Amino acid sequence: MMDVMSAPSPPRREGPLADLLSARTYRTALYVGLALPLGGLVTGLLVGGALAGVLTLPLLVGAALLLGTLWLVPGLADVQRWLARLLGLRFSRVTPPPVYAGVLPWLRATLADGATYRALMFHLLQLPLAVVCWLVLGTLLGTSLLALAAPWWATQPTLFPVTWQGARVSLSGPGAAGLALAGAGGLLVTAGVLNLLGRVWAWLAYALLSAPVDEGGARREVAALRRAAGRVALGDDLDATLADLAGQARAASTARAVALTAPDGTLRATSGPDHPALHGPGAMPPAGGADVRYAAGGVTLATLPVVAGGADGGSLRALYAPGTQPGPEELAFLLSIADHAGTALHAAELIRRASERAEEQERARLARELHDSVAQALYGITLGAKTARATLGRDPDRTRASLDYTIRLAEGGVSEMKALLFSLRPDALEEGGLVAALTQNAHALEARHGLTVHTDLGREPHLSPAAQAAAYRVAQEALHNVVKHARASQVWLNVREAEGAVTLEVRDDGRGFDPAALSGGTLGQRSMRERAQGAGGTLEVQSEPGGGTTVTLTLPAVAEEAGA
Repeated sequence: MMDVMSAPSPPRREGPLADLLSARTYRTALYVGLALPLGGLVTGLLVGGALAGVLTLPLLVGAALLLGTLWLVPGLADVQRWLARLLGLRFSRVTPPPVYAGVLPWLRATLADGATYRALMFHLLQLPLAVVCWLVLGTLLGTSLLALAAPWWATQPTLFPVTWQGARVSLSGPGAAGLALAGAGGLLVTAGVLNLLGRVWAWLAYALLSAPVDEGGARREVAALRRAAGRVALGDDLDATLADLAGQARAASTARAVALTAPDGTLRATSGPDHPALHGPGAMPPAGGADVRYAAGGVTLATLPVVAGGADGGSLRALYAPGTQPGPEELAFLLSIADHAGTALHAAELIRRASERAEEQERARLARELHDSVAQALYGITLGAKTARATLGRDPDRTRASLDYTIRLAEGGVSEMKALLFSLRPDALEEGGLVAALTQNAHALEARHGLTVHTDLGREPHLSPAAQAAAYRVAQEALHNVVKHARASQVWLNVREAEGAVTLEVRDDGRGFDPAALSGGTLGQRSMRERAQGAGGTLEVQSEPGGGTTVTLTLPAVAEEAGA
């Protein structure tokens, strides 16, 4: 099974001499020059073999001649494919040739294969088309060369006598110069016509000698789309999802590299070698279509739109080797991957909005519960204390009852407040404390993202519930940043307690960043600093490009009795 790998010509230079100076013109001339003798040889072999086989069919040799002629059809097609390299076509074998157990299975498969008849049609069309090309190009080239030689044969009237109605015609200097100029123009026209005929030959070979749709490639595309749909439906980390989609698009296509970019050209995910065409603002692809053009270095760049919930979600860019471009089936596959990327972006935006809405609802719930429970308890405590003060000294029994009522309200308010704080703590913290929660998070990080996490957590530190929750949230955010931005392979997670302070450290061996370039810090860093300050602690972030990142959280420890 053969498949065409490149059909278009490389980018052409502009200008009147472009065709004449292009190396492709002379390769096409060589192809057209060989097409006539090769076409005559192929036609002679096939027609002669078929006629000889039919005429000698009553004899055993006739069947052998017919089988041999049929065997020559795909064999000669391989020769034609190899010769088509002169036109810029590249055919490569994508599946091994089939092995047949006997003549009859081979005969049935060959006669049932549409590629046999397409190759036969090319062989039969080659000779007449080559004759036409030779006649056209020979006439143009001969006329042009004769005109270019006008200054020479004008000076030799005896060698090339020209007569008109019995009178000898002689060329003047301006006339000879005009004919020479016309001859030069004829050469330009000849080169242009030659390239036009070369494109005719290329598309004829592309249509008749390329294999049908690669079933193996179609299966790979279906598998890639199925995995992409599952990844998007999983709703996992957006960056990991986009990276997986880019990898699937590259693995199931003939592209060198695939990238997903934001509307401003910022790279979101990539698979394959880097290239400048994958970065920065690009062409605006048509809605539901693709923009295919040549980029720097002669490579082909296909740009497809990514639509996220009706909004511009950027583009999918596929980079191909010089002289190659994707077919319509592959563009349809890449467009499906782009649609999946748009769905993932839209889902991430909906999740973000839902999260913000959930946070607003949680704050509203806490406000209601504080008002309904703690605020009411404080109001009751105030009333009880005022009553006790008013009856102090003149009604001890009533004073004692008011104080008992106040104490009960205070105890109830403390219980309500503890319940609210407890509801804000993660489940893992509720079940086993900070060390168990961080251990669980480390195991999840290794399982889901393939990172190696080194933990040195020691015994459970003495932290207040609020500080414990803050430490866990800061560790979560720091580990999330490692997965999202650092491109690290190893992470170190340490917790130690000394001299009345608890230190949590998250360190990675990733690519790092320049803190001076982010004077205000990222949103995640600001969130971690706010949590640290809210728990009475401090946060320090150290990093440098290529040197990894270290996040250090320091929180005040509490006495063991108070922690209990």
